[in-house]
Amino acid sequence: MNMAGDPFEVTGHFTLADTTLAYREKGADGTPVVFVHGGLSDLRTWEKQLQAISASYRTISYSRRYARPNDDVPAGADDQMFPHADDLAAILQGLDGGPATLVGNSWGAFICLLTAIGHPGLVANLVLEEPPVLPLYVSTPPRPAELLRLARKPRTLASILGFGTRIARVQKAFRNDNDEEAMRLFVNGVLGKKGLDGVPAPRQQQMRENLGALKAQMLGAGFPPLHDQDVREVTIPVLLLTGEQSPAFLHRLTERLNDLLPNAQTIRIPRASHLMHEVNPAAVNTAILEFLTAQAIATS
Repeated sequence: MNMAGDPFEVTGHFTLADTTLAYREKGADGTPVVFVHGGLSDLRTWEKQLQAISASYRTISYSRRYARPNDDVPAGADDQMFPHADDLAAILQGLDGGPATLVGNSWGAFICLLTAIGHPGLVANLVLEEPPVLPLYVSTPPRPAELLRLARKPRTLASILGFGTRIARVQKAFRNDNDEEAMRLFVNGVLGKKGLDGVPAPRQQQMRENLGALKAQMLGAGFPPLHDQDVREVTIPVLLLTGEQSPAFLHRLTERLNDLLPNAQTIRIPRASHLMHEVNPAAVNTAILEFLTAQAIATS
């Protein structure tokens, strides 16, 4: 359901096996930094990162399949993560400059992690903004044994069950074709206190223009499998970013990743929640640039 919106600048299109994906590129030649957006987003979400980081690096943001201005998701189709990870791997294989740094937000951060797991030779570093790695705790739907294990961590259990209840409400609204209410429920669940009302009107319009993919995700098969050992095998440097004002379940998931990843560090972004790179771009850009500088020194 990509709603018609104003056209926006793109550099070109990646031509893949079964689709084309719009992208925007800035900066010099060299090792690429590729930005992968989350749900209710497209390549525009990374505008302030491209402006800042392209001064030192080759930066690329692209719209994932089914995000504007690409073709919308077909009616009744699911929108699973693994095809997106395959898309990202194909993009990376076509880029010059060696293994890339991937920067992802939310659903896009999960896709970056899956790409690093499945195609380790293509990824040099990861910057992950709150990937929803719920499968590290519970399956879709949750198994009783998983919930029993989580009962030993009551705060984590409460936060995850609370999010699961909200997702059920989002799914119900989508099934009733109340897409606006579904969007509000979802955004309020991931952005925390201010929710959708704290999002500027132009950004709300971007969300509406990309609502079809979220609907396909919410009414589809759910999250892909992800196991502790999968994450432990990601030995490249990883920067985890989490919003100071993000909901508790996102903090718990970030802590879980930090515990599992062998070479990870976590930075909490002040005065921001899940869309931290838009709300506090200066802090996010500084964190990314300092991380990249440290990795360059370590490998020189």
